[in-house]
Amino acid sequence: MGKHLRQQKAGKGSPAYRRPSHRFKSEATFRTYDDIEKQGRLNGEIAGFVDDPSRAPLLMDVVFDNKERRMLIAPEGAEKGGRIAVGAKAELQFGNALPLSEIPDGTPIYNIEVTPGDGGRLVRSAGGNATIVSRDGIWVTVLFPSKKSMAIDSRCRAQIGVVCGGGRLEAPLMTAGNAFYKFHALNRRWPGNRGVKMSAYNHPFGGKQHHKGKSSCVSHGTPPGRKVGHIGARQTGRRKAKTQVQSSK
Repeated sequence: MGKHLRQQKAGKGSPAYRRPSHRFKSEATFRTYDDIEKQGRLNGEIAGFVDDPSRAPLLMDVVFDNKERRMLIAPEGAEKGGRIAVGAKAELQFGNALPLSEIPDGTPIYNIEVTPGDGGRLVRSAGGNATIVSRDGIWVTVLFPSKKSMAIDSRCRAQIGVVCGGGRLEAPLMTAGNAFYKFHALNRRWPGNRGVKMSAYNHPFGGKQHHKGKSSCVSHGTPPGRKVGHIGARQTGRRKAKTQVQSSK
């Protein structure tokens, strides 16, 4: 009888593969979407920054004028003691949170809500930002860093600016120890063995002397014990250059 694959063990949710959420600092979500934000604004001050092991960018600890504290994802250029605001009447300033209906086209935004009041779900990684490209009634079309676009309700909120921490992947890790602790912060296994180097009872690609010998493409409906390789791949191998052949007469 074979063994479970790594992704099967991780998907089961055992403590060995579970994220250490007890060490995470905050979910970094917006405050409740109340009448103060819908009809006006609420000012706050950046009391400091927090390095959360669950995410790449820094979090800014914001103290609002009503004594409420909230951790939000910090933008590029934020500084301790700076002022930010949330609400429909807030200025167009880096770090401020406004509804998409109040943000002009072409403005860089991040930490975007999918449904009004969900706290922010999209574009939260270091160095990322999206752009508003068009509007159609209550829907606002947002262009993401992946070059894909999405129509979002104009009542959804977003922060203005670019997420801090961009370029963190440009510098090499230099040592294997640095890579180990990078993955260890999220309880991720590193390094990982290739399937072709395993035994047949450990992996569907194992047991071969040199290579798999057949295509590794599988469909999205493949059972978990065989769902490895190129899952639902549209294309494999090197991409061929598109050439236009002109016929000569």
